[in-house]
Formats: sequence, structure tokens, C-alpha cells
Amino acid sequence: MSADPMERIAAALERMNPAPFEAPDFDAADAFVWHVEPDRLHPVRDVNRVDMDLLVGINRSRDTLLENTRHFAKGLPANNALLWGARGMGKSSLVKAVHAAVRAEGHELKIVELQREDLPSVGRLLNILRGSDARFILFCDDLSFGHDDQHYKSLKAVLDGGIEGRPENVVFYATSNRRHLMPRDMIENERSSAINPSEATEEKVSLSDRFGLWLGFHPCDQDEYLSMIRGYCDAHGIEIDDATLRAEAIEWQATRGSRSGRVAWQYFTDLAGRRGVSL
Repeated sequence: MSADPMERIAAALERMNPAPFEAPDFDAADAFVWHVEPDRLHPVRDVNRVDMDLLVGINRSRDTLLENTRHFAKGLPANNALLWGARGMGKSSLVKAVHAAVRAEGHELKIVELQREDLPSVGRLLNILRGSDARFILFCDDLSFGHDDQHYKSLKAVLDGGIEGRPENVVFYATSNRRHLMPRDMIENERSSAINPSEATEEKVSLSDRFGLWLGFHPCDQDEYLSMIRGYCDAHGIEIDDATLRAEAIEWQATRGSRSGRVAWQYFTDLAGRRGVSL
């Protein structure tokens, strides 16, 4: 038997206008993921992270981001940060490692991951975080904008905050393969077709300028690549002589056509599996 028409109407109205989202118990976890439809903050009990000591070849970026995060955790002024550059060189791993390191120093600091496609909802998320006594790193991984992509407008709510300003208890960290968050051909195309080329891309390119910290990540050399793998082996108790490691690791990178921290971890995962070591 079908439901009463009034009940169906009431259910439809409830779907169109869901009950206001209630903030979760922020003491329940150190990390959360923001979801929409419906709005909710999902607690993450076990964060997928790498120990900071295993991140090789990014010392300057590591120290800069760590110090900035310490300032923020202490309630001192801190900058939003854009980590940009080569794929697989530890950008997102560094953000998660820094969060863990600052918490280990005794600071109450949370991290909330926001997907790029959910940027239009960021205003609602900021209102929730604004009302908390906790301090939050708002983290967006692999942030970039393509042709006809309007999500960049929502990003300004995080970086500038409009009339309200960015919440004092929120700092925004993003990773991207692009320094200006948009393809180079998109910049050139808009400049060539604009009446005033200097203004055509200013709104989009200036997004990068709103990050106080620009931390560049560049491809690693062979010695750094091998050092990464040796560090993983030492941390997980896998014994392998230098000659064998070097030969296998170089062959592995050759089959991938690239050399990065991600490739180093993929080789190490294969090695651990062959040695019967659980990670």
C-alpha cells in the first residue's frame, strides 16, 4: 500500500530542507573528512600517514611548514600554505606528518580534509569550525582548476573569508602540481583573447598569491631516491645489502619511467611483500 500523500510530501520537503547539521564531538578524533549531501564530518581514527623522519630531500619545506603549524597551534599568527610541485614527492604526506608532529608536542590540533569538488560547501564548513574551541588545519589535496571551473571562487572564502574573515582557529593547507592552480594554456588563451590581458587572468592567478607560504617540491635525484628506500628498510627492519637495493631500485624506477618518493614507496612495498614483512 502506498504511503499517505501528506507523508510523501513531508518526506520530500525534509529531503529538500534537511535538519541543520550538528557539529560532531571534536574530542572523538584528531582528524575528520568533510562530506556533503548531507553535510557531515566523518571522524578518522587511523590516519594514513608516514613518519616525518622518512620524508627525505624536503628539509626546507618540512622545517618551514612545521614552524608555521607550531605558531598556529599556539594561537599565534600563521599563514595559509600552498605545497606545489612534482608528483609523488611527499606534499600531502608532509601535511599529515606535520599535523602528527605538532600534536606529539602536546598541542591540541585537528585536521579536516576537504575534497576539491566540495569547495562550494566550504562556507558551511567554516561556520561549523568557527564555533569550536579547537584549532583546525583545513586540508585540500591535489587542488587545481580547469577550463570553465568556477570552484575557485569558493576558495576565496577560505583564503580571505569575505566580510567575516577567515576563522581565527582555521588555517588552510593545499597541495597542487601547479604553482598557479590552473593550466598554463588556460592562462595564455585568456590573455590572448582578452580586451585587457593583464586583467583577464588576474582573479584566478591571484589565488596563489593569497597563500602566505609557497613551498616548492622538485624531482629527487638518485641518491635521495635510494636514501628514501633505505630509510623505509631501516624503519621496518628489512635487511638488504646496498648493492642489491641499488640494482633493484634503479630497475624499478626504469620500469616506471620516473623517480620520486611515491615510486620509492612502491618499490619498498614490493620488497616487503617478497620478504614476507607486514607494513
